[in-house]
Amino acid sequence: MRLTILAAGAWGTALAVALGSRHEVVLWARDAAAVRDMRETRENRRFLPGIALPASVRVDDDLAASANRADLLIAAAPLAGLRGVLRRLRETGAAAPLLWVCKGFEPGSGKLPHQVAAEELGEGIACGALTGPSFAEEVARGLPAAITLASRDGEFARRAAAGLHGGRLRIYANDDLIGAETGGAMKNVMAIAAGISDGLGFGHNARAALMTRGLAEITRLGVALGGQPGTFMGLAGMGDLLLTCAGDLSRNRRVGLALAAGKPLPRILAELGHVAEGVGAAREAAALARRLAIDMPITQAVDAILHRGESAADAVEKLLGRDPKTESI
Repeated sequence: MRLTILAAGAWGTALAVALGSRHEVVLWARDAAAVRDMRETRENRRFLPGIALPASVRVDDDLAASANRADLLIAAAPLAGLRGVLRRLRETGAAAPLLWVCKGFEPGSGKLPHQVAAEELGEGIACGALTGPSFAEEVARGLPAAITLASRDGEFARRAAAGLHGGRLRIYANDDLIGAETGGAMKNVMAIAAGISDGLGFGHNARAALMTRGLAEITRLGVALGGQPGTFMGLAGMGDLLLTCAGDLSRNRRVGLALAAGKPLPRILAELGHVAEGVGAAREAAALARRLAIDMPITQAVDAILHRGESAADAVEKLLGRDPKTESI
C-alpha cells in the first residue's frame, strides 16, 4: 500500500518508521529545511532523535505530489494544525481515504477531529481516527503496541485496519468514531491531573482513584456526545488512559508534574518542546461540560489550574472536600 503521512512530528515519524518496512511510505513536512536535514541524516533530529528512518521511507515537502500518489493518507499534525493541513490537502485535489492521529478538541470551536475533517473535506470521503495507547518512541523502536482504527464506516475501518496491521503493531477496527475520539481527547486531561497528583506526593491510591473517576467523566461526556459506553472500556478509552496517566513518556503527565512543582504554564510548555494536547482539551472539555450540564469535577479542576490561575494544591483540596456520592458512571 502507498501511504503518505502528513506532518513529520514525533508520531508521524514513528508511523513512517513502523510502517515503512511493509508499505511504500512518504513522510511529508512543510518545512523544506527540516526535509533536507531528514534526507541527509535519515533521522528526525528534532522530534524523534536516535531513530533511523528506513531507506524505504521518502521524505518530501511537495504536498500535491505526496498526497496524490497515496492509497491512504494519515494526517499526523496536532489538532490545532489539522484544519490548516486539511485545507491545503483539499487544494491538491487528493481523493484518497484519510486517517488522523491527533487527539483533542479544536481550540476555540471545541470540535472533535472528525467534525473538522467534515467541514474541510466534506462528508463523502472515507476517513477515521488512529488512536489508543501508543507512545511514539516505543512504536518507532518496534516495541509491541495495540491501537484502534475507528470510523463511522465499519467496512472501511476493517479494511484499513487489516491493511496497516502487522509486525508488532496490532490494529483493531471500531465503528464508534465519536467514542474513540472522546477517549483520546480526555485521557490527556486526566494525565495532567495524574501528574499533579503524583507531583504532590499523593501516592498510588490517589492515582488509582483519580483514573477510575476520570474514566467515569470521560464516559459521561462521550455518551452525551454520541459515543458508545463499551468503547471507553477498550483501547481508545481505558487503555489510553492507563498508559498516559502512568507512563513516564507522557507529555501531559509531565505537564502535571511541573504544575505541582509550581512552574508557570508558559515555561512548562517551552521546556517540553512538544505539543501537550491536554492543555487545550481541558478548556474545551470544561466548556462542553458546562454547556451539556455534565458533572466533570476533575476536568473542571484541571481547567482551573491551567487557565484560571488556581493553584494545584487549592484545586485538589476542593476535589477532596466534595460531598460523598453513590459511585456511578
